[in-house]
Amino acid sequence: MNIDWQAFLLTAQLAGLTTVILLVLATPLAWWLAHSQRPWIGWVEALIALPLVLPPTVMGFYLLLLFAPESGPGAWWFSLTGEPLNFSFTGLVIASVIYSLPFATQPIQGAFSSVSSGVLEAGATLGASPLDRFFRLVLPLSRRGYLTAAVLVFAHTLGEFGVVLMIGGNIPGETRVISVALYEAVETLNYGSAHTMAAILLAFSFVVLLVVYALNRRFSFRLGSGV
Repeated sequence: MNIDWQAFLLTAQLAGLTTVILLVLATPLAWWLAHSQRPWIGWVEALIALPLVLPPTVMGFYLLLLFAPESGPGAWWFSLTGEPLNFSFTGLVIASVIYSLPFATQPIQGAFSSVSSGVLEAGATLGASPLDRFFRLVLPLSRRGYLTAAVLVFAHTLGEFGVVLMIGGNIPGETRVISVALYEAVETLNYGSAHTMAAILLAFSFVVLLVVYALNRRFSFRLGSGV
């Protein structure tokens, strides 16, 4: 039985990096979405949420064209580094960030929207600057949203197949993630390896969900008790 541990490691690196990048990028975006009164805000929200309903292969196809050395972003990256974005780990990271954007933005936006304006006004009354209010009040009250966003992005990236296959292909040690390795094992009738890899992913996903629910209950209890 041959288990592609390299694919597991590469997938963990991709999911972890995507999660960190999106938590940073989604924070100002979610704050703006939660407080903007622009009449066209619905268009922005629909654009961000598009990956939720768009087939992964469709987005993968358009990203494949966008990342090509002949296109704008692909040509710029190629002239800068001498390497194409397609069939590279960097291309996988960018594609994963784009495809998982709503999984980070929506939970954080919901958490920001649930923060009472009275809390922020009280902080302002006490002399806290907008930045202090954000870091001392908003972020602690929004931690459940951040936890949900982090888990959703990590899990979504971990199991993504269509986009990563279209953008990265199947290059061992470079773009071959676990979903592609699992598909290849099934395609070559190597069901022993496929069973083992699938079982590892299943167990990992279950443990992650257990941790998330436990932490959410703990946060709910602490908020309810006023701690």
